[in-house]
Amino acid sequence: MKALLSKAIGGPETLSLDDLPDPVAGKGQVVVAVKACAINFPDVLIIEDKYQFKPARPFAPGGEIAGVIESIGEGVSGWTVGDRVIAVPGHGGLAEKMALGAGQLFRLPEGRSFEDGAALLLTYATTIHALLDRGRLKEGQTLLVLGAAGGVGLAAIELGKAFGARVVAAVSSEEKAAAAKAAGADETLVYGRAPFDKDASKALAEQFKAAVGPKGADVIYDPVGGDYAEPALRSIAWEGRYLVVGFPAGIPKLPLNLTLLKSCDVCGVFWGAFAARDPQANQAHVDRLFRLWSEGKIAPKVTETFAFADGGKAIAKLGAREVIGKVVVRVS
Repeated sequence: MKALLSKAIGGPETLSLDDLPDPVAGKGQVVVAVKACAINFPDVLIIEDKYQFKPARPFAPGGEIAGVIESIGEGVSGWTVGDRVIAVPGHGGLAEKMALGAGQLFRLPEGRSFEDGAALLLTYATTIHALLDRGRLKEGQTLLVLGAAGGVGLAAIELGKAFGARVVAAVSSEEKAAAAKAAGADETLVYGRAPFDKDASKALAEQFKAAVGPKGADVIYDPVGGDYAEPALRSIAWEGRYLVVGFPAGIPKLPLNLTLLKSCDVCGVFWGAFAARDPQANQAHVDRLFRLWSEGKIAPKVTETFAFADGGKAIAKLGAREVIGKVVVRVS
């Protein structure tokens, strides 16, 4: 089989399309013929050894896939050859075939494309866990979403509206603001590019405060980090919840006196660990996502697809923060 491999630490230009032996389904496993692989920010980091997990090389990036079961190992029940599935393996998805544990699989609903299926779980499952379990978002509350035109950002807008929140979307361009509005955001604001000096940081805080209103944001969803974090935190409501989701703009340092003054919580969101520790709760979230998808309240926003050989270009585009929604690689 072919796989797009990282053989040395480096950027997307270091990836090479090579041959590997076909995987064999072990006990409790199936082999999936990968049809589509969505690209996410961890793919930018993992090939540069900047992610929290560092697979042994050579490895293929690609954290979420959709495909068809090709073969089934001993002890697997509930699945048959030909079933359409989606999974979040973490890496390895930019390959024509993968051996996966049967427990990692979710059934791709009929009528849904492989591209949309590949783009669903990581962003929406992260976000539903963030908003409900960590953020305790309630109907009528105000949700501020940073990086709101990215994959997780658009998911946060849609889920926030589905749960009855007022959603304020913060983005870096008017084009992205239009995408956030189209996803259902009640308000949008366009912020400048970091780094920010003290005056610019204060001005951004005032911009956030004006957008969320005098009571502040009950929940702040931050998949951006960097210099945007402290100004956003300054706009939080009394007893608000600040959700730490990701750091493409860098890992911020927050003045903890703000948490005292607002009696607020700063909450980490690590969906992968949550799903591993509490698979039943995660399954309930995924079931709810499928219902919301069938009701038309959420839908993956795949804005560009790439050929398998151009998977590195998809990762580069995401790393340059040029992507609205999700990009997907068609593997086969």
